[in-house]
Amino acid sequence: MDKKKTILFFIRIMLLLIIIVCLVRIGQTYYLSVRHRQQQERMTTAVNITKPQRIKPQTTPPQERFLQENEEDDGDNAADTSEIMERFRTLYAQNNDLVGWLSIPGTTIDHPVMQCDDDEYYLHYNFYREKDPYGCLYVKSIADVNTPCTNFIIYGHHMKDGSMFGNLDLYQEQEYYQEHPFITFDTLYEERTYQVLAVFLSQVYMEDEDVFKYYQFYQADTEDTFFDFYEAVKELALYDTGVTAGVGDTFITLSTCAYHVEDGRFVVVAKRVS
Repeated sequence: MDKKKTILFFIRIMLLLIIIVCLVRIGQTYYLSVRHRQQQERMTTAVNITKPQRIKPQTTPPQERFLQENEEDDGDNAADTSEIMERFRTLYAQNNDLVGWLSIPGTTIDHPVMQCDDDEYYLHYNFYREKDPYGCLYVKSIADVNTPCTNFIIYGHHMKDGSMFGNLDLYQEQEYYQEHPFITFDTLYEERTYQVLAVFLSQVYMEDEDVFKYYQFYQADTEDTFFDFYEAVKELALYDTGVTAGVGDTFITLSTCAYHVEDGRFVVVAKRVS
């Protein structure tokens, strides 16, 4: 009888420890989520507080109106690109790895984009250089966001709570694309608008595999190289956006994890339109 009581006692202790560990993990996850949300709200406020707003009557279709408003902004941006735009100066002073801001209107994607020599640093650290599973959106050191090259890739975690690129895979549905066809990426010096060209699933391949590796494409030095990229993207697309591109166009690629295969990736490619 005493032996049975001892066994039950140890089982209860083990169950209690398991519960405590689980509660601690849940608490840590909740804390990190709240901290991330508060930091994001603080940064968004800092960026948007000096961003000029235009209120116009809705007399044109949403997509056409969005382009018209951003084309008008281009005139202001083109006047002087030698200095960092005022809206980014406060954040840049806090972390000079900042290279821009990515936003998809009507979605939760609205984040700073970072760049440093260590291509994996912002997988594990936030804007304030704190260890953080959310990391930051970032481009690799090879990317040139300012010139720009033909294409650059923004990477971000696919977080379960929908933050960072956690909701990017909603673009798998054509209806979602139709509701959110435009992406804005503002460098420190100018504002840009992109239109989604293609959405597809891919993966990280072995080095010796002779397949299209979207994550290796940055610059098209020849027409053949350009069309190799363009045709591969269109062929992989989950649906036809109706958007086309030609030599001279530049692109932005958004990449996050996907789980259809090992090392899967979900990818959105968009063409610059203003």
